[in-house]
Amino acid sequence: MTSTPAKTRLKTSAMIASFADPGQKTAPAPFGHALVAAAEQNPAIVGLTADLGKYTDMHIFAKAFPERFFQMGMAEQLLIGAATGMAQTGLVPFASTYSVFAARRAYDFLCLDAAEPNLNVNIVGGLPGLTTGYGPSHQATEDMAIFRGMPNLTIVDPCDSVDIEQAVPQLAASDGPTYLRLLRGNVPTVLDEYDYTFELGKAKVLRPGNDVVMVSSGLMTMRALSAAKELEKHNVDVSVVHTPTIKPFDAQTVLRELNTDRLALTLENHTVVGGLFETVASAMVQAGVSRQVLPVGLPDEFLHAGALPTLHDRYGLSVDRIVQKVLSAL
Repeated sequence: MTSTPAKTRLKTSAMIASFADPGQKTAPAPFGHALVAAAEQNPAIVGLTADLGKYTDMHIFAKAFPERFFQMGMAEQLLIGAATGMAQTGLVPFASTYSVFAARRAYDFLCLDAAEPNLNVNIVGGLPGLTTGYGPSHQATEDMAIFRGMPNLTIVDPCDSVDIEQAVPQLAASDGPTYLRLLRGNVPTVLDEYDYTFELGKAKVLRPGNDVVMVSSGLMTMRALSAAKELEKHNVDVSVVHTPTIKPFDAQTVLRELNTDRLALTLENHTVVGGLFETVASAMVQAGVSRQVLPVGLPDEFLHAGALPTLHDRYGLSVDRIVQKVLSAL
């Protein structure tokens, strides 16, 4: 029996690998530090988690404000119920768990306890989309599709540490419940190079381009920007429009960019069913914008387990696959 050469083996850690490229600037635990900063200004902010403080960067808050931190154990419905009760008393809860558990296990509690009375309950979901290789039990590939139909719920899909750091205080100050797709650990810092500021409910054109327009959210904005730089080598000029807020959706900005004759794509770390692609498509139909948009996203299926770099390439989320798709479509 022959063995795989050591240099080609991917360790188990590659299943939860960082999205930072080698040498890329990163910020450690931006959500945890942003929540601490917001809590220093607002004594009503409290933090809760369902036995996942370390894995959602909530442990940073717990260390800074132990008297305002609540460990609810592995009980996501209780987590949401407790957060709702706190919001009813005037507190501003941030409750963290994995996205799959928030969307699949605690939906009814979030919908009827928090969204229907429009309470300021902020759900922080770790491992959104294909950010783990542990298989369907932990891959929240349909979380935005599940949540988009919930009235009053704001959905934010941040690109990097800049988005997260700036989104947290705005979520705390907003009315009604919110859902933040969390990037945790050492999170890349990308948007500081594009004269960008996060505004809840707003899309931003990060770079102009005459040949192609990419509308993206989450970590796929990072990939869109990298693909745009690679495509310059092929004399392809790419515009990137970042849409960190999925709901409410900034259709005005996005449709203004799509209503041209450029090749158009959407890019998302989510199934093509019910996420950014269908949000854009719906907005186009309602506005009477008639043109083709190609989706870059995850397929409508349960995904394999494995190393993240391998999975991202297999399912078309890697920079190389994005570049190939654009070149083949031009």
